[in-house]
Amino acid sequence: MNVLNVLPDSPFVTELGLKVIEWTQGKAVLSVELTERLQNRRGTGHGGVTATLLDVALAIAGRSQTGEWSMEGTVTLNLQFLAPARGRLIAEGRLLKAGTSVAFCEGEARDQNGTLIAKATATYKIERK
Repeated sequence: MNVLNVLPDSPFVTELGLKVIEWTQGKAVLSVELTERLQNRRGTGHGGVTATLLDVALAIAGRSQTGEWSMEGTVTLNLQFLAPARGRLIAEGRLLKAGTSVAFCEGEARDQNGTLIAKATATYKIERK
């Protein structure tokens, strides 16, 4: 699938500098560089950046099925932060299942060394075509 133009048209996502690395059927891989502007007072990646990266990665994984439905928005996003984020984060999102009105996704974020930073599950409102 073409990774161009799959990021949401969002000034916030643009400001964060999220990049799509891979977009295939039921899967999306994104990255972000944790520049100084995206760090917390301890010098590690702000949790909100990690949360946004995962939310977008999971949603884009779900959007790989848009021939059948359109994504309408995040209903729930559950995160577990497991380690401080540093450097470059890479998030993988996967579509687990789509029901009549919601899609279920999961994923994780790792740093450039492969350290697991956070895990996430999400439910997205969908509209069947």
